[in-house]
Amino acid sequence: MSIYKKLLFETLFEESSDGLMILENGKCIECNRAILNTLGVEHKNLLYGFLPSDISPELQPDGQRSSIKEKKMMRFALIHGSHNFDWVYTGRNGEDVWVDVTMTSITMDQQNIVYVACRDISRRKKEEKRLFEEKQKLHRLAHNDVLTGLPNRLFFIDRLEQVTSMPKRHAREVAILFLDLDRFKEINDSLGHATGDKVLCEIATRLTGAIRKEDVLARLGGDEFVILMENMFDKTDAAILAKKILDVLIEPFYVEGHILYVSGSIGISLYPENNGSIDNLLHCADTATYKAKAKGRNNFQFHSSDLTEIANERVSLEEKLRQSLNNDEFLVYYQPQINSENGELTGMEAFVRWNHKNIKIIPPSKFIAFAEETGFIVPLDQWVMKKAFTHIVLWYKMGHNPGVLALNLSMKQLQREDFISGLKSMLKETGCKPQWISLEVTESQIMPNLENVLDTLTQIREMGIKIAIDDFGTGCSTLAQLKDLPIDKLKIDQTFIKDLPHNKDNSNMVKAAILLSKI
Repeated sequence: MSIYKKLLFETLFEESSDGLMILENGKCIECNRAILNTLGVEHKNLLYGFLPSDISPELQPDGQRSSIKEKKMMRFALIHGSHNFDWVYTGRNGEDVWVDVTMTSITMDQQNIVYVACRDISRRKKEEKRLFEEKQKLHRLAHNDVLTGLPNRLFFIDRLEQVTSMPKRHAREVAILFLDLDRFKEINDSLGHATGDKVLCEIATRLTGAIRKEDVLARLGGDEFVILMENMFDKTDAAILAKKILDVLIEPFYVEGHILYVSGSIGISLYPENNGSIDNLLHCADTATYKAKAKGRNNFQFHSSDLTEIANERVSLEEKLRQSLNNDEFLVYYQPQINSENGELTGMEAFVRWNHKNIKIIPPSKFIAFAEETGFIVPLDQWVMKKAFTHIVLWYKMGHNPGVLALNLSMKQLQREDFISGLKSMLKETGCKPQWISLEVTESQIMPNLENVLDTLTQIREMGIKIAIDDFGTGCSTLAQLKDLPIDKLKIDQTFIKDLPHNKDNSNMVKAAILLSKI
């Protein structure tokens, strides 16, 4: 390069309005005045030898680590010749400096270097952020209730239209719960609208806590609320939610020195059962609300009277289950496990029975599935576990050798954040030793949730508690999944056992499972 060209390049480099850097092995070996001004740095020496990520926040706005993103961008530029992207530096005053970056790969003296041009776009980004926030604010004003902050009628209708526009073959049943507060007008008339508004805000908070995360709760206006419940497994799930809402409303409200009581009447319509337009679905729910008020208020009604009766039966069953647990009406039975080769007792499995005061002994097939659906399985599991721990400790103290006690464990219990701490506390409280216990989970439940519970299973195993997979053969697990599981036993499902040795396919299946368990 001639002296003239060199001086020209140096002049253009130094006088450019864009911030410029030259990187060798990723580090700055040269820069111009503009980049110093952009970053608020006084001397070039303060940049020499630094990686761009050294003067950047730990994370870029897209969530990538600066050190990792920097290498990816550099590699792309070296392979493709150039690359353009946004980057954030940390200015001397600690503020973020947004720059539009163009990296260009250049070979000089047989050395690959990267020429970096940075254009300060901080002002543009701030304006984009301001416009975005304004847009969000306008969206909130258009789609949210000003008083409670809940979605409003417009938002709710939009969401309902999205749900009902899906092809019916893909759609899950949806429920609309229309809630009208009972005699709320009396609060407004006697204490004023300001007090009434505070009660409405408190009601919105309680309702938000009662619904699922995926449900949509909206305030239509006045004392009317509506809930969109998607992805139901059973239409009576809506009844369970309605009962839960009525229960949270019945607790007194303490507002401005007053103790106030509010109840509600709930009408429920279903899609696609109550087929038709959006207006028709809301009308069906509204009509059902009037039915609830006519039946004395503080209750729920489906648009169909038959559905209301079925739903009430299920809600009644849940109440009976919880009352029975409080009244100590459950029993734990123990089924011995015998070694078929020598006839010795190796352990026993605990089963729960419902000793209902009117119906007498009820087998688990009549209530366990329902307990799973409603979440009642969690307190029931904990009750059975404590009873069984207490019994096995007593048997060992009496000089017996009952072997290992097997307990069924529900997925809802296993997924609780406090499960491990609760298990440790229960072992300590009862004096039960971990090596006396085996916890069983069904293959069909654990395989879809394996990633979420693998760490918990590992902790259980590390405590010294054995783990068994129950109903093996029904959950479509793979060999790769099984080899990573911290399990001690596979319990082959009874459908493969009951007709042995006559069924050849089942015999081969059982032989394969036995060989698999020995790997």
